[in-house]
Amino acid sequence: MNVYTNTLLKCERIEVSHFHDRSVRLFTNKTWRSNNVPAFRGTSHLNRRGYVSTKISSQVMEQMQSNVFVKEYSEDLPGTSSYESAMEALSSLITRKKRGDRSSVGGKYGKLERMSIYLKILGLEEKIGGLKIIHVAGTKGKGSTCTFCEAILRECGFRTGLFTSPHLIDVRERFRINGLDITEDKFLLYFWNCWNQLEEKVTEDLPMPPLFQFLTLLALKIFVCEQVDVAIIEVGLGGKGDSTNVIKEPIVCGITSLGMDHVEALGNTLGQIASHKAGIFKPHIPAFVVAQLSEAMDVIQEVARGLAVPLEVVAPLDCEKMDGLKLGLSGDHQFINAGLAVSLSKCWLQRTGNWEKLFGKQDNLESDLPAAFRRGLSTAHLSGRAQIVYDTSLKSCNSSKVSDSSCGDLIFYLDGAHSPESMEVCGRWFSSAVKGNRKASSCFTVENMVQVWGNGHLQYGTEKRDKSYKISKQILLFNCMEVRDPQVLLPKLVSMCASSGTHFSKALFVPSMSTYNKVTSAASVIPADNCSRDLSWQFNLQRLWEKMIHDTEVNTVIDTEPKMDAAKILPYEFLYEDVSHCSPVENHLACSAVIPSLPLAIDWLRDCAKRNPSVRIQVLVTGSLHLVGDVLKLLKR
Repeated sequence: MNVYTNTLLKCERIEVSHFHDRSVRLFTNKTWRSNNVPAFRGTSHLNRRGYVSTKISSQVMEQMQSNVFVKEYSEDLPGTSSYESAMEALSSLITRKKRGDRSSVGGKYGKLERMSIYLKILGLEEKIGGLKIIHVAGTKGKGSTCTFCEAILRECGFRTGLFTSPHLIDVRERFRINGLDITEDKFLLYFWNCWNQLEEKVTEDLPMPPLFQFLTLLALKIFVCEQVDVAIIEVGLGGKGDSTNVIKEPIVCGITSLGMDHVEALGNTLGQIASHKAGIFKPHIPAFVVAQLSEAMDVIQEVARGLAVPLEVVAPLDCEKMDGLKLGLSGDHQFINAGLAVSLSKCWLQRTGNWEKLFGKQDNLESDLPAAFRRGLSTAHLSGRAQIVYDTSLKSCNSSKVSDSSCGDLIFYLDGAHSPESMEVCGRWFSSAVKGNRKASSCFTVENMVQVWGNGHLQYGTEKRDKSYKISKQILLFNCMEVRDPQVLLPKLVSMCASSGTHFSKALFVPSMSTYNKVTSAASVIPADNCSRDLSWQFNLQRLWEKMIHDTEVNTVIDTEPKMDAAKILPYEFLYEDVSHCSPVENHLACSAVIPSLPLAIDWLRDCAKRNPSVRIQVLVTGSLHLVGDVLKLLKR
């Protein structure tokens, strides 16, 4: 066995260059704690834990009408410290410590009734009626569909707001204004205003909202106050009882592909799941849905008929309509999401009276796709979904002993697939991408795309490097939540890859760094390696993998609570061991390893790449969006 150790805000758009009353200040008598952050008022349950916040009066917030004010306000705050305090406050709203736990909010109100009360407290109840919303539910692809919609309508000239979940590195990723994550200054401004107003009204019957409910309220606050022309809202879980279903009059609704996920909350049949998803439908409001299995489609159509909802089934986008451009999100499955996004965007434009203004009386998308639609579809960006990242840290391996040319290739293929259906899609995409890389590497000289970080997004640069032919090693880096069934997920992935001619050399099983009891920021310290952590779940995954790969039971007893101080260090040679000619008995654990921490796994892969520049190491990271986010955070640093 191998184990490695080594304000009420006056909702004016904050963009104008003037400020009506420069004499207004946030703090007249500042009382600072030793950490220089303004103290909470009335948050006794948080003060005991040392949390801090900024108290902003509604009168002051009503006077905010410019970025100048935001700048002056942010100068009064010690930026990072205040942001980390916001993360601490958010963490206090987590009511479940892991997936599958029941939320224990308390109080006498149901979720949506509670959401309505919160909206009244924030003064948003009537104002959200002015938001022209696209509301999207589904099991797979709802984040991608929302991202496509946002990009399309932004390219059409509209000011957009996008709310998606989960975030991968920083919570601000959930709130995009005009395609960019909300700035830290504005996030803090809206966050503390919402927090303080809600906290003042806390009672035994009305506690503070749980995390996702608070984030939903915050998104609505941001979009109202930023005066977006369109708000694209992704459902969090299900639909009927989801926090976002406080939206009463969207412009249009959509449902993406459905599958078996969140069964502990939504039911264990497609029909039950479809009933929850269709719960976002509103009387007479148009809705669009992609093709579903009949068990799900029958339920969706029944709900639509009961509400007199005009329902249309949307076909995948024809790639010929892109006029030579590629979708901004990779994978053939994205044509399904793109087709839905095109229909939702067109319906939104028509129902808001903007279609004819922009495109005249053209009413048929069958033949031509407007240029703005093509631009949006080709520039849409969403991290962690079929994303390829070249590890550029290897370029810095210059030393007296190691030259830059001796560094190998390490490529990460990131996809947060976590359902049986999405595993198949992930396997198909990974095989296709790997084949493309093999073809490119067969040339003596190639021009490689290198991803670098900037402005909160991954950007691309090009660089020419001489390369001789490289041998490829496909590695699986995997973890999934304990409520999911790896006996379904892993075989789906492996069989899809194998059918496309792609086989994994090794599999590495690691715990995620992210936890359910903490909201972290991009600046949060990556936890140190903890060799005392429980790895029993990772060893179960490894045992399943070995049984699946060798089609035999693993007789070796695996300690479910291993002591890492006695663990064997994973050698560099492990990656290059050829086990193809060994019998399962001789090498029953030679194709996988448990590594006690993700940073150790990344370090080991980098070391392998440095030691052998003739090998291209292609790592598929999947099973959990948390794991994907953790890898992105490590690669960014």
